[in-house]
Amino acid sequence: MKDLTSRYLGLTLKNPLIAGSCGLTGSAAKIQELAEAGVGAVVLKSLFEEQIEAELQQNLDEYQTDYPDAYDYVRQYTRETAVTEYLDMIADVKKRIDIPVIASLNCVTADEWTSFAGKFEKAGADALEINISLLPSDPKKECSDYEQVYFDVVNKVRKVVSIPIALKMSSYSSSLANLTSRLHWTGKVNGFVMFNRYYQPDINIKTMELGSAGVFSKPQDIALPLRWIALLSGLIESDFAASTGVHDSAGAVKMLLAGAKAVQIVSTLYEHGPGRVGAILSGLEEWMEEKGFDAVAAFRGRLAYRFQDDQSGFERIQFMKHYSGIA
Repeated sequence: MKDLTSRYLGLTLKNPLIAGSCGLTGSAAKIQELAEAGVGAVVLKSLFEEQIEAELQQNLDEYQTDYPDAYDYVRQYTRETAVTEYLDMIADVKKRIDIPVIASLNCVTADEWTSFAGKFEKAGADALEINISLLPSDPKKECSDYEQVYFDVVNKVRKVVSIPIALKMSSYSSSLANLTSRLHWTGKVNGFVMFNRYYQPDINIKTMELGSAGVFSKPQDIALPLRWIALLSGLIESDFAASTGVHDSAGAVKMLLAGAKAVQIVSTLYEHGPGRVGAILSGLEEWMEEKGFDAVAAFRGRLAYRFQDDQSGFERIQFMKHYSGIA
């Protein structure tokens, strides 16, 4: 029996496989299935700032009134209702499973609603994952304007929680290594998740309408988070979790070798069901047996940036530099 124990955000996980935030982690019953399937931890479906604001607008449209205090009342009612439902789910989940439960916030601003994060901790959440969804598409904004949102959110949330905080980062940054380093130096962030997965647009050329591209990730999507986890885990003394592109045990092994403390899976759970967890863990143990490793800790980070003799492999971005020597 191999030792798959992993330490992530100061939490002890029986294995590094985490069910990432998604619809499958939006109900206590489904989460219990994932826990019974063997995941080491679960990230609850995110409480979305944009969803709360959309519900607020709908409620305002439905309950139009001339009373000047109506807006404040409806606004507070909408937010309190959304948060109460989330708190109830946290409490229910904690009663059902004995693995770490990580709450999740998805935000685009540092509005006062982030103060509700403190209630997640009181409800029993073991940690908090903050997904800051920023697409730097406004030509009038500087890069620093977008990056400042990370610091504003972290500062605000850290004032009301003592549990570990992980930031689910966007790959859209002009200087990702610098941004991650500065966030780490604040001492308020315990780990980073690479990366959040955005809605992907597509165009239907028959109807000439904008639509959605594929919802699920593909195994080849692993390349981007793999590069950055290998680079940053070797340079920054923080915990890194992989997200996007891990569909099998080979993907999990790659991320662990690159330095990930945990590996999040979502798309493969949708496609194959909770049983996929056991298959990935079995494949991980088989690989460890083949290579002679008794514990995950024995090989984690073996291929991280600072431990490589040829560190240019992770920094190379031009095809010709790699293929020019191949006949």
